[in-house]
Amino acid sequence: MPDTRFFETLPSLTATALAEIIGGTVVRGGETEIASVAPLSSADRGAVSFLGDRKFAAALAETKAGCVIVPASAVEAVPEGVAVITSGEAQAAWARASLRLHRARTLDAASSRDDACEDDSVVLEPGVVIGQGARIGRGTRIGANTVIGPGVQIGRDCAIGSNVTLGFTLIGDRVKIYAGARIGEAGFGAAGSKAGAVDIPQLGRVIIQDGVTVGANTCIDRGAYDDTVIGENTKIDNLCMIGHNCVLGRNVLMAAHSGLSGSVTVGDGVMFGGQAGVGDHITIGDGAAVAAGGGVLANIPAGEVWSGYPAKPLRQFLRETVWVSKQVAPKKRTKESEG
Repeated sequence: MPDTRFFETLPSLTATALAEIIGGTVVRGGETEIASVAPLSSADRGAVSFLGDRKFAAALAETKAGCVIVPASAVEAVPEGVAVITSGEAQAAWARASLRLHRARTLDAASSRDDACEDDSVVLEPGVVIGQGARIGRGTRIGANTVIGPGVQIGRDCAIGSNVTLGFTLIGDRVKIYAGARIGEAGFGAAGSKAGAVDIPQLGRVIIQDGVTVGANTCIDRGAYDDTVIGENTKIDNLCMIGHNCVLGRNVLMAAHSGLSGSVTVGDGVMFGGQAGVGDHITIGDGAAVAAGGGVLANIPAGEVWSGYPAKPLRQFLRETVWVSKQVAPKKRTKESEG
């Protein structure tokens, strides 16, 4: 179930009523009550999930969901006792169900200083806006024109810069977030449908642990359903991008213009050089490093240094670079001698 501090749960529906809204067809279990959405692996009896790719067939076979949305060809794979809705665009249908069952809380009214701040040691510079249910720990300073969304929790002795937006976020103690950062915006997710691409609601959170630094104009997206997590004492430079569902360990260092696609897992003590990029669903082991400009498209074992595009172990990259340069050099010399 999405965090109720950030998302309102709307009235439940039967599977039949939900199918009418999302454009699906009920195969069985039309009277099943559906109150939430969830992935196959974490859904409970009150949730609806979906099968968008055959690689998740094992998760479908073991799901505890009350209802699933699947292509017609996958109906027989659904466990007994689970309601079934068929759709030719299962993920898009699930996205429509998300919109019907959950609604993000909006900043309809500002909270007072007394309600939001732990004590008088909190400093709010001019123009700060605080949503209902937000909390700010003692000794924290919030910069001018920063917007703190409903339900956001900020720990003690933090320094939040000016023009920052914080939403769907839980922040630990001694965190620094510099000017212009955007934390908790919706991650990039879309599903194909007959009417075109459909935005997939992002129902997760951002969790920033103690001692983290987030640079100016950096963006950290909230999770699609699970959380985006930034581990203790991690340091992120300016103009970085961290996609939804990424999990960074402790003491990670990320230089400017680096970017992580969705669902990347980064171990403790990993380092990224400037403009390093990582593809989605990649795992980078503890103590590894990605050189500046590296483009990572495969898992990196712990302790290894990778470079290049596509990135590969540093020694291999250097050997290949030397080999290529040797192939090119003779051709250049031949042309010069002919001239």
